[in-house]
Amino acid sequence: MESSKFAIDKDRRTFVKNVLKGTIAGSLLLVIPMGGASGSLEVPAQIPGIRGRKYDMFKQRFAFIVNITRCIGCGSCCVADKREYNVPDGYYRTWVERYIKDFDGNVYVDCPNGGLDGYQTPRADIPGKVRDTFFVPKLCNMCKKPSCVQVCPVGATFKTPDGFVLVDKERCVGCGYCIQACPYSVRFLNPVTHTADKCTWCYHRVRKGLLPACVNVCPANARKFGDLNDPESEVTRILASPDVITVLKPELGNMPALYYEGLRREVVYECGP
Repeated sequence: MESSKFAIDKDRRTFVKNVLKGTIAGSLLLVIPMGGASGSLEVPAQIPGIRGRKYDMFKQRFAFIVNITRCIGCGSCCVADKREYNVPDGYYRTWVERYIKDFDGNVYVDCPNGGLDGYQTPRADIPGKVRDTFFVPKLCNMCKKPSCVQVCPVGATFKTPDGFVLVDKERCVGCGYCIQACPYSVRFLNPVTHTADKCTWCYHRVRKGLLPACVNVCPANARKFGDLNDPESEVTRILASPDVITVLKPELGNMPALYYEGLRREVVYECGP
């Protein structure tokens, strides 16, 4: 039992080292945002207070905040993520749902192509007049008590000291237990690698003091990311504000680190691409 635990820990250390070297999960520096000028590359933004000082995975505690009132459904975040990780067509590590409410109180939800193409075209199949439209981005919740870690039979899904829930693809056997256990439906079986896949909050970028790719390209500033252990960080100030901040499915006790600002009661948690 002890030798097995040692082998798992050793493999995890090797995995983290590969992430830091940049041999896992694609480009470390460049993301081409949707709608950007032809041939232009966006310079990756830095995490305030992180870049330039030694990263200590035992002292950082990150949080992700999505402001529903700001999201415009442009799909730039989905494009950035797809290009950063070469996500196969038909699969999404992050996606954006559209919610449409008519004057009779009916709510219509859709997510064509995961929101990758944006939502410039209105739906023509809604019988009444549209009262309101808003968008809800979805991604990994990086739970403090992740169900996916508990059910993995080989230790491939694990949690780092700085709170990231990751998948060691060298160890993953593609059994799908973690996919079934995730209450937020953010995991999928990658048809190319045949292993579990999901959003990682761009762990390889964060460890180098860079913002996640989707945060970096959001034109509406709807995505916020930072260290909760830094009292001056923007995420710390937002969570301490009187604004309405919530998480998805709090009753399950997973304790997500993904927060939503201005989340509407019409949101259907089970909806997805």
